[in-house]
Formats: sequence, structure tokens, C-alpha cells
Amino acid sequence: MKIIGLTGSIGMGKSTTAMLLADEGATVFDADAVVADLYTHGGAAVEPVGKAFPGVVREGQIDRDALSAALRANPSEFKRLEALVHPLVAAARADFFAQSEARGARFAVLDVPLLFETGLDDHVDAVIVVTAPEDVQRQRVLARAGMNGEKLDAILARQLPDGEKRKRADFVVDTSRGIEDARKQVRNILKQLEDQAR
Repeated sequence: MKIIGLTGSIGMGKSTTAMLLADEGATVFDADAVVADLYTHGGAAVEPVGKAFPGVVREGQIDRDALSAALRANPSEFKRLEALVHPLVAAARADFFAQSEARGARFAVLDVPLLFETGLDDHVDAVIVVTAPEDVQRQRVLARAGMNGEKLDAILARQLPDGEKRKRADFVVDTSRGIEDARKQVRNILKQLEDQAR
């Protein structure tokens, strides 16, 4: 089983690319979705995060807007949050690998926004970086509900710049030319990886 790291800055089309990889039979571990589950009612992160960040738990789950506001006010607290959440995500990731292996998957995809920043690129066979021109990125992100330039800039400040990610990638998918073009790029990458494995 080949393990693929999938990353890309916000608004680059990473979720769409993950879907395209799944369409080709890859299993996909969505780190953002796992964190969302951990934060929801009954999730394993609710109690420890609630203790560390008073006032962010509402109706038994983490209020992500309240947590984001607390982190924007004090960015040094990201480290404390990560120390609480990352081990829970790592446990979910280990389960995902075991299940993918048991299913006989040829490709297992780690869809992680901060793949390089967390050092997870050292634990994969290849890295795909999803990209798009900056103006396309900003247009996509600012069209999202509740998003503004200040929030976008705060998110980008925590992420490795797109150009640096592309330099460190084994493969790049450019999503600015539409979904069918991206699908072709994904199929080509998987074919190359299969050829390497032969």
C-alpha cells in the first residue's frame, strides 16, 4: 500500500482533489473531518480543550468560532491546543491505516492541511500539493460564509507558503482549470506511482 500525503493551502482545491483520489479507489483520511468529530458532542477533545480554553464549549461541543477567536487573541496557545488534539488525531490515523491495509487498498491518502508543518511528510511515500493562482484562491475563500480578509490572512500565516509547498512536492495538482483537468492530473499521478511500485 502506497501512502500519499495530500496538502495545499486553504482555497486551493484540496478537498476536491481528495474526492478525485477517492473516485480512483484510494482510501482518504481527512484530518479536518477527524478534528470536527473530536470537537462535536461526545468527542474525545471536548473535555480537555474545554478545560484548557475556558468558554469555548457550548452545548457540549467545541464552538469553533470561540476557539478561533481565543487563538487569534493569543497565537502562542496553538501549541497547547495541538498538544491536546494531535495525539487523538494520530490514534485515528493509525486505525485508518490498519483498516485500509485490511481492505487491500493500493493507495491510502493523508489529507492534512499542515502536512509539512507537522512533519507528516516524513511518513508518506509521496506528497501531492494542490495549488491554484493566488487570485483564484482568495476569490474561493472569501466567497465562503463567515470568511473575511483578516481571517484568511491569519490562516495563511500559519501555513507554509504555496511556493514552498510546491518546491517540496513530489507531484502538483493545479485545480484552476476545472475538475476534469484535475481528474486527469490525479489519474496520471496514480499511474506514475503504480509504475514505480512495479
